[in-house]
Amino acid sequence: MKPKEMILIDGKATAAAIKKEIAEEVKQIVENGGKQPHLAAILVGHDGGSETYVKNKVLACEACGFKSSLIRYEEDVTEEELLSKVAELNADADIDGFIVQLPLPRHIDEQKVIMAIDYRKDVDGFHPINVGRMAIGLPCFISATPLGILTLLRRYGVETSGKKCVVLGRSNIVGKPMAQLMMQKHYGDSTVTVCHSHSATLKEECRQADIIIAAIGQPDFVTADMVREGAVVIDVGTTRVPDPSRKSGYRLNGDVKFDEVSVKASMITPVPGGVGPMTICSLMKNTLAAAKKEYYQ
Repeated sequence: MKPKEMILIDGKATAAAIKKEIAEEVKQIVENGGKQPHLAAILVGHDGGSETYVKNKVLACEACGFKSSLIRYEEDVTEEELLSKVAELNADADIDGFIVQLPLPRHIDEQKVIMAIDYRKDVDGFHPINVGRMAIGLPCFISATPLGILTLLRRYGVETSGKKCVVLGRSNIVGKPMAQLMMQKHYGDSTVTVCHSHSATLKEECRQADIIIAAIGQPDFVTADMVREGAVVIDVGTTRVPDPSRKSGYRLNGDVKFDEVSVKASMITPVPGGVGPMTICSLMKNTLAAAKKEYYQ
């Protein structure tokens, strides 16, 4: 039996609605004499993807009524200089949250930089204290992409409790936190399987899933034969694929072969316009929480 008409999960529209809600709350805070939330971002080098992402963060701050600061460094910045700036932002009372845009140049130890960030300002949710608190279900800043996915599932009324969820990928930024959250009673309450490039029964696992979250970083990896009728498919992939017909010379391609999988899915996220806008929107939610001292005094 064919599923009901497929629903396209519109991350762009959902993110726009949430940013409006945040802007309204910020307006109330400021009108009541409170402080305007302030997000800072450190950008090293000129990676095209990072440039776009940070530009979108600045625009999102404007839409939410936040102050934003962008601190730029060239590729040859020293680790010492970067750590010194992190310490400065930690100490700046006006800055509620900040992010260091990854990836960093190879001569800089990313983990060392993440560890140096004050976890109370770590709105990316990458600091081990936030990761640990998330793992045991304590209030914390949740990594932006998993938080965005959870928000989409809730806003679209996707039933997750007791469902079988397959997470494709085991990265620290998406795969691992996503699996943790989908497993937890307060969030997904699902039965979770994590698959990756070395999983022997990957296709079989996917075929049994009610929800597939693809974050494996390989374009068109998830094909129709891996998806059961009526499954909910969340595509986290954003690989730049050469496309001479585009002005930019490339297009963004997801991990899911959209045209064939969308025929079987009951709900699916597009790329672009699905998870991407929700990631930035989640960063805004975390920044507002940081400004309100919701998790940490």
